[in-house]
Amino acid sequence: MRAITNIFLTDDDADDCLLFSEIIQEINPNEGTKLTISNDGAALMKTLDETVPPPPEVIFLDLNMPRKNGFECLEEIRNTPKLMEIPVVIFSTSSSNDIVDRSYKFGANYYICKPQSYTLLKKTIAHVLSLGWEKLSGQPNRDDFVIKVA
Repeated sequence: MRAITNIFLTDDDADDCLLFSEIIQEINPNEGTKLTISNDGAALMKTLDETVPPPPEVIFLDLNMPRKNGFECLEEIRNTPKLMEIPVVIFSTSSSNDIVDRSYKFGANYYICKPQSYTLLKKTIAHVLSLGWEKLSGQPNRDDFVIKVA
């Protein structure tokens, strides 16, 4: 299984970005993992346009952001030939079934409701990265779409 070493995070919450970055360093301290952070959807799409190829191996995408929200980004990613195969994991505070269903229909690969504790957040991110690109790149059935780690 190929290790995931090129990760994008798009989230407008600076604290969440800092925590995510610290967790990536803890999970993969010496593996040369590259984390690219965008603070809104418009910045993500600009970065993708300028840097792909090569594509990131996974995008963690918040939904509620200024300028361009996560749904708009996801739709654009899925409709752009050079981006459409990139795994997208929704990384949101919402646990609403309507939001989860909409994310699934828009083509997200997995959905994470941001855990409130650092330990659970770390376990969740580690779990997603342990899936590997091959598993992340497909969309599971709807029952397995939401990742919950205890």
